[in-house]
Amino acid sequence: MTTPVPVLCGVELGGSKCVCLVGTGPGNILAQTSLPTGADPAVTIERIAVLLREWRRAHGPIAALGISSFGPLDLGTRSATYGFITSTPKPGWRRTDVVGPLSRACPVPVGFDTDVNGGALAEGRWGAARGCHSYAYITVGTGIGVGLVAGGRPVRGFSHPELGHIRIVRRAGDSWQGACSFHGDCVEGLASGVAIEGRTGRRAADLQPDDPVWELVAHALGQLLHTLVLATAPQRILLGGGVMHGQPQLFGRLRRELQQSLNHYIEAPEVGAQIAACVRPPGLGDLAGPLGALAVAADALTPA
Repeated sequence: MTTPVPVLCGVELGGSKCVCLVGTGPGNILAQTSLPTGADPAVTIERIAVLLREWRRAHGPIAALGISSFGPLDLGTRSATYGFITSTPKPGWRRTDVVGPLSRACPVPVGFDTDVNGGALAEGRWGAARGCHSYAYITVGTGIGVGLVAGGRPVRGFSHPELGHIRIVRRAGDSWQGACSFHGDCVEGLASGVAIEGRTGRRAADLQPDDPVWELVAHALGQLLHTLVLATAPQRILLGGGVMHGQPQLFGRLRRELQQSLNHYIEAPEVGAQIAACVRPPGLGDLAGPLGALAVAADALTPA
């Protein structure tokens, strides 16, 4: 007898929008809805809670709920603020309880992780990182985040990594102050969608592929890739998010930036002849993030 595949609910809470879906995986999405991540977290979370209650009636029984969110997050299950967004730069969302109200709306096993860790888990389960034990999933959108997997599991210490906020060697002559409210010119402050709009006065999607700003963006992201290669030697580096999806020419620039920055110090095919297979788009495309919430839900059923 075939064991039925559990139906899962996923909530991907992003800086600009929230994608909610119910299904079993990329080949069976029963419903999907996108909501704006508004300035009032209580309003946004209640809209998601209403949707979850509706889906439980329409598609139940739901086996697990996965929540993947922008951060930073409190992932310590013994912490008094477990399930909270903590020191986020998004106005109005600091110290917001996400897991509490959503778990009450959908009282099933709940998984909670960063949006980029969710995307990484989805790529490992269904996408371009299948068969890899060490890889990174980077999203370049409103902000920049990195989901880092080592030994088949997301890297975790006292908290989760926040590699989008590392300080880097800046491009010579680039003196722009940066857009990050915490660090100014970290990677996110120099290369995120918000940073690009701050530099140019235009949205990333509206810029031409040969706009001079892409040199600066590629340099900042190349420094992030340099750090990842030297810190974890990932088998894949997958880059998604709105900026990357809208400007695919960035992949060629990033590969060149990484190789020039490493300067032949690492002799490995992943950063040499096979770099196009290593530094590449996610296999799940723009569904990597939303499906990440389903992957977090699946892991809640079989915790490590």
